[in-house]
Amino acid sequence: QVQLVESGGGLVQAGGSLRLSCAASGTIVSTNVMRWYRQAPGKQRELVAIIPNIGDTNYAAAVKGRFTISRDNAKNTVYLQMNSLKPEDTGVYYCNALVSPLYVNEYWGQGTQVTVSS
Repeated sequence: QVQLVESGGGLVQAGGSLRLSCAASGTIVSTNVMRWYRQAPGKQRELVAIIPNIGDTNYAAAVKGRFTISRDNAKNTVYLQMNSLKPEDTGVYYCNALVSPLYVNEYWGQGTQVTVSS
């Protein structure tokens, strides 16, 4: 059974940094397409960053240059380093796994709240 557990959210002032973690079990992150999404109050969930099993990372335009997605294969964990945070980055951040080998089934974590104060 695939489980994704996010952590690292919290309250931070604008301009600050946070690092989110997504610890996976029941799957190997290095073989999957791993993604971070976020959902602000009253808005649809949006894709923030992708790290594929092979190939380059990719980012939403709103976070490019400020956020970095990475993974630690030994810890089977994916990270989202968020720098220069803005109030509009506020929301619930979700980890998502599109799992190998078919990349059809996907799994979600429970989400972690990020609040950026101005």
